[in-house]
Amino acid sequence: MRLEIFDFIDDTINLVESYRSVLENGTKELEDYFKKLLLDHDNVLNISSRIKSSMSLKEKILRNDFYLKYKSPEKLVENLSDLIGLRIECRFIEDEENVYNELLDIFDLQQGRDYYYNESKPNILLKLDGDQPQLQKNGFGIYRIDGKYISKSITVNFELQIKSLVNVFWSEAEHKVLYKNYRYLLKEDLFKDIMSSMNENLNMIDRQLMILYNHLRDMDESNKDKRKKQLEGLLSKIIYEIYSERTREECGFVVDYRKTCDVIVSYVLRKNGSSIGDNYDDAFIKVLERLYQIGDNEIHFDRYIEFEREVKYEDKFCRKIGEAILEIINKDFKWNLFFKIIFELETGNNAEDFEGFIIFLKNRFLANLNKNHTLNTKFNKEEREEIIQYIMDLVAKAFIENREIEFINDDNIDCINDNINITLNKATSYEMWKQNINYFTNELTMKLNDY
Repeated sequence: MRLEIFDFIDDTINLVESYRSVLENGTKELEDYFKKLLLDHDNVLNISSRIKSSMSLKEKILRNDFYLKYKSPEKLVENLSDLIGLRIECRFIEDEENVYNELLDIFDLQQGRDYYYNESKPNILLKLDGDQPQLQKNGFGIYRIDGKYISKSITVNFELQIKSLVNVFWSEAEHKVLYKNYRYLLKEDLFKDIMSSMNENLNMIDRQLMILYNHLRDMDESNKDKRKKQLEGLLSKIIYEIYSERTREECGFVVDYRKTCDVIVSYVLRKNGSSIGDNYDDAFIKVLERLYQIGDNEIHFDRYIEFEREVKYEDKFCRKIGEAILEIINKDFKWNLFFKIIFELETGNNAEDFEGFIIFLKNRFLANLNKNHTLNTKFNKEEREEIIQYIMDLVAKAFIENREIEFINDDNIDCINDNINITLNKATSYEMWKQNINYFTNELTMKLNDY
């Protein structure tokens, strides 16, 4: 004969499933609402939600003896505090309190004894009279707020958590590695020592990240370029350490692509807005946060890179470079690894990111030509455009003939641009350029291939 508790569990799960459409609509409404309220705040990084899974619900009923506590599945669901879960992720530990205080200001109208709402959404309530952060069983604090979502048919309880980056990581480690790994039976004192050590280390990381973030915020103009270079070097080193270790683990060897990591950093920072006004610090933090998010992602070095659609090109230069890379992207390990890293760092689709990088590469040469003093003072607009196109064609030709990834390294591109300027500065007029075109072509071709 089957134990009654399992019938109770099945009935509870079936009841929750009957509310599925209400839960999905409620989850979306909650997530959209809190994103509207908070996502444009500087200290809020992400807002996510989930509906409690059947397996998690079953585990909770068994672990907490809910079968004995509640007489019916309806009573259990009515009192379940986290049927919907909502999480606000912020940068640092001290931001958790700041976000909580913002919620106190927003939810300013009281309903009943403990719950508050904002007039824009009276069907979303937060219980804000309790002490925060709440003390957990493990001895550490957490900003955890009970909420109610009122729909036309039912009222659903939800749980709102506010967590910094390090506390998101810490709670995942605690929940998945320790609490749910029943193969390891740890003594209580050992368990507490492990958790305390983890928490102390993560708090230290949080403080270090905050120092770095505040350093960026307070960066003065006189040292900005120098500090940018140092910070970009730091990002490049982090990327190299992450992927060189993965390469060693999966392939058994390490490829030295430190200079290529510098190119990746230049690209992703620009993609994230580092060139727009005073957005450098925000772009840097975005990339740093992305590295944190993908640090443990699995990457398969032996798999082909695939694109969601046909790659499109901005002009002839982009097409020549792009098609040359596509011919070898799944043949040359360094090119393959280079774009796998970029595609993992960027959140768009592979085709968009590939197109974006080709444009970025083109602009490294084009920006230098557009600033060249000789071109801007000794040639008219049509002559200047003709010469620029001619040189860009030579650059594309040199790349196609070699296709080595070292060609795109920052120091090589800087050297190429310097050599192009030296050659261009010898041309005193359009007539001289045309009369000596073979000389200029040979000199430029030699310099383009000398890397």
